Amino acid sequence: MFTSSSIRRRLLQALSVAALTSIGCAAFAQTASNWPTKPVRIVVGFAPGGSTDVMARILSQSLSESLGQPVVIDNKPGASGNISASEVIRAAPDGHTFLIAPTSVETANPSLFKSAILPSRDLTPVASVGRTQMYLVAKPQMAAKDARDLVALAKARPGTLSYASAGAGTPPHLACELFKQATGTDVAHVPYRGAAPALQDVLSGQADFVCDPGIAFPHIRTGKVKLLGIVSAKRSPFFPDVPTVGELGFKGADLDIWFGMWAPVGTPPEIVARMNREVAKALAQPAVKSRYADLGAEPVAMETADFRTLLADEGALLSALIKQQKIVVD
Repeated sequence: MFTSSSIRRRLLQALSVAALTSIGCAAFAQTASNWPTKPVRIVVGFAPGGSTDVMARILSQSLSESLGQPVVIDNKPGASGNISASEVIRAAPDGHTFLIAPTSVETANPSLFKSAILPSRDLTPVASVGRTQMYLVAKPQMAAKDARDLVALAKARPGTLSYASAGAGTPPHLACELFKQATGTDVAHVPYRGAAPALQDVLSGQADFVCDPGIAFPHIRTGKVKLLGIVSAKRSPFFPDVPTVGELGFKGADLDIWFGMWAPVGTPPEIVARMNREVAKALAQPAVKSRYADLGAEPVAMETADFRTLLADEGALLSALIKQQKIVVD
């Protein structure tokens, strides 16, 4: 049986809990509405000058203006983006630290590296920040005039042709493996330490072809290499007359390199939503589109939910490919 004093005590406890909850919600809302309160750090898992770094720096200039705080790029290269992902996972989820990386850091790396890092669990997707298509580029001496001819050559001489890549497990490597899988060809893989040296050996004729992430544009335009097809689901805005590999009869041989932004798990959803909007506004600016075009890239904005779907679909595709082709990095 409750006494009047026990009822008063319970009532006071309930009021105290309600007051604390109200204060907590108000503080949370205030934090989200006032964000950012200090410089924002964007961690990039690749060295200065590469596509990921340049995209991040282009965005940082626009974001600094729209957010009213400096946006600082912090390069943490190594392990195909895993080091930078670890850095952001450890950061406070207060909206002042973000990761910009290729989507492969979440969709391919967990299947390639023996690591406890699991971005799908430890990071929150924020936004896509753009993409580059990949291009089937062959040495100038190659007899093939398109991807169909290349497949015919590879099937006539199984195991004798070679393709260069930016390194084991990189998106250009995975794109060429998808091409092999879709075409049923046997082609040797020659990994390099980056896309530039891989392209260089195609230019010199040491390797037969490469799935190029857009750095070969000047050489394609001057005829120093051959563009045999677009390794993407749609034609390139930079070479609209060149058909995709799918249009030439090889369905499933397409892989774009998507780039995205993530935050530490626990970052307030209001901050995630605001950053998504600010990134979309930045990507819509003509100056940003022009600078992306210089990279051979497109500034594609997405709602956070659509970006999550992209990550899930790409993760399913690449994890199956890595397992089937027995691709190993470490």
